[in-house]
Amino acid sequence: MILIFGSINVDLIVPVPNLPQPGETVLGGDYALVPGGKGANQALAARRAGSEVVLAGAVGPDSFAGIALELLQRGGVDTHLVRVVYRPTGCAAIVVSQAGENAIAVAPGANTSVRSDQVPDESFDANTILLAQMEVPVRETETLMGRVRARGGRCLLNLAPALPIDLRLLSAIDLLVANEGEVTKTGLDPPQLARRLRQGLVVTRGAAGAIAFLADGSRIEVPALPIEAVDTTGAGDTFVGVLAAALDLGSNLKSALRQASAAAGLACLGCGAQTAMPDRAAIDAAVTRLPSG
Repeated sequence: MILIFGSINVDLIVPVPNLPQPGETVLGGDYALVPGGKGANQALAARRAGSEVVLAGAVGPDSFAGIALELLQRGGVDTHLVRVVYRPTGCAAIVVSQAGENAIAVAPGANTSVRSDQVPDESFDANTILLAQMEVPVRETETLMGRVRARGGRCLLNLAPALPIDLRLLSAIDLLVANEGEVTKTGLDPPQLARRLRQGLVVTRGAAGAIAFLADGSRIEVPALPIEAVDTTGAGDTFVGVLAAALDLGSNLKSALRQASAAAGLACLGCGAQTAMPDRAAIDAAVTRLPSG
């Protein structure tokens, strides 16, 4: 089972011919309101990949909450640990260019009220994978990680967005997942960082695939799925959620990375984050098209 402790947002998506420069106004097409947030995105990605998933987070007492939770609940994600607080549901404003690139600004809202004590001890055990990100209070994430580790569970952290992290926490993390820019913010190079983790560091590199730097000094490289991207929004969250699901379902790390890479590529073929995430059958089929590596 995967326990996800993270953010829940509504994404306001605006398609534009090109990303605006500072001070520039760009006229776009019709906007869309769709569910998002790194925690929610990764929860749905993991659920569609076949894992049982429980999401802990927060939403506000507003109409955005229903939009934010709709696909999760319809898709079978357990949301009984999501609480309603008196702050607005988180919202991300996303502009997407015709080339598939995006720029994102996030108003966290209710996500700042997520607390580790809303997750009771009976919600996890030694078979649990805790998956967290950096869009809810970091101290709360650290506290929950300590509790999960104490009961023998595994901890995965997606270092996104790139915020300061107490390096003493690294010894409690099995896998840290980050892109190249996020790794740089830690002040350590990938092999150094990997040696301080229980299993290793996974660095995602977009169209170049991903590299896992393992704590024992070895590494695993996986290619990206060859595609023409429509929208890269949510591709990283798809990678992380599917990686966690594959490990939860018994895959070794190399196989899990290949499933995650294939799924991330598929997520770039549709618009939005959750709306473009593939299911298990599509992922399995795409893995066969992934270049050997």
